[in-house]
Amino acid sequence: MTLTFTRSDQIRSWGRVVHASHLVARPPFRDAIDASLALARENGQAVMPYGAGRSYGDSALNPDGALIDMRGLDRFIAFDAERGIVRVEAGLSLSTLIRFAIPRGLFPATVPGTRHITIGGAIAHDVHGKNHHAAGTFGTHVPRLSLLRSDRGRLAVSAAQEGELHAATIGGMGLTGIIADAEIALAGVPSAYIDCDFVPFGNLAQFFALADESAARFEHTVAWVDCTKTGDALGRGIFQRANWSAEGGYTPHRDQTRFSLPFDAPGFALNSWTLRLFNEAYYAFNRRKAGSRRMHYSAFFFPLDAIGQWNRLYGARGFYQYQCAVPMAVGEPAIRSMLEAIADSGEGSFLAVLKTFGTRPSPGMMSFPRPGVTLALDFRNRGAATLALLARLDEIVAAAGGRLYAAKDGRMPAGLFKAGYPEWPRFAALCDPSLSSSFWRRVMA
Repeated sequence: MTLTFTRSDQIRSWGRVVHASHLVARPPFRDAIDASLALARENGQAVMPYGAGRSYGDSALNPDGALIDMRGLDRFIAFDAERGIVRVEAGLSLSTLIRFAIPRGLFPATVPGTRHITIGGAIAHDVHGKNHHAAGTFGTHVPRLSLLRSDRGRLAVSAAQEGELHAATIGGMGLTGIIADAEIALAGVPSAYIDCDFVPFGNLAQFFALADESAARFEHTVAWVDCTKTGDALGRGIFQRANWSAEGGYTPHRDQTRFSLPFDAPGFALNSWTLRLFNEAYYAFNRRKAGSRRMHYSAFFFPLDAIGQWNRLYGARGFYQYQCAVPMAVGEPAIRSMLEAIADSGEGSFLAVLKTFGTRPSPGMMSFPRPGVTLALDFRNRGAATLALLARLDEIVAAAGGRLYAAKDGRMPAGLFKAGYPEWPRFAALCDPSLSSSFWRRVMA
């Protein structure tokens, strides 16, 4: 099969800050990946596998280089119903996998905040969810995968076979080779519904008390926090804790949006006044609705998927997402310092998510989750003012011995990356020599 790379100027990060030209190949079958990779090497181009384009920053981008778009490789290969293990091509969407699994009483062991990602992307960024303390990361449930390397050809990779490469590929940001297909171990669930408690809390100390008290009794825990508050109300928010419901049947979701944003929100609509207004209204609404609710998994796990192109809410200049993890021993003072810095800046976030991570280790040497606490926020891109705030947050994370999440990052300094991921030299030695991304070149500078 003859494949070509064609120029595309439509590739951009989900945060819409990075917008660059790429050469793109779209192999329709797994066997064609080899030809795409060989063609890029012949042309002297670094190449990068590309999935659904939901990485917020530049971890899946290769400006002025080549991408291999994996979305044509979206087939089921095998299913072991007795063991609950499915083998799929890397370009299959998580949404399609869930729609296959849920009528069979199965569900991925953990899922991130969107179902519109590919399985290859989920592995490459070792995504995590609201049940990290119970299930660990996505890569924990990938017993085997097929990896295509430019220097070694096609490899079967698992903890027992090519163990070092398996550890580097889980959370390896697509840099160790091109994932062609993978086995996913699914979990049994009693229905398609979630029983969720919504618990308002008044400050950061109350969050940590709720998180500690809830971890043993609830599989899923997460909180939204109001990042505009200071003083005694610093870190107030709404805590969600949930388990799968025994009732409700196994109705899968439908991939339809309630509405889609047809244009970029105007810049003047996003300011400190509207930010405070939204946070006040959201907290008040959920405080009035406190209590238990039964929800379909789609509403619980993927609320933003109901809004098409929601990333346009932040305007034409886009936004940065900032997600950090810090050790539990310094978690409360570090998060407090970050929330104070955010409130003082007037920048703030509509969507600030706070969660504790458990102690179950990931098989990936470069995986983001670590025992402790994680804070994730969206910041509209206001140029120098936003970057100055993020630099201040970097200082707090570095002092706490924390790290940032590559899947969310678009500007992490090299020093912070290397300090946060001390295994990076071991990982770098296992990277495919023909693969690169703008993220990797930046943090290796």
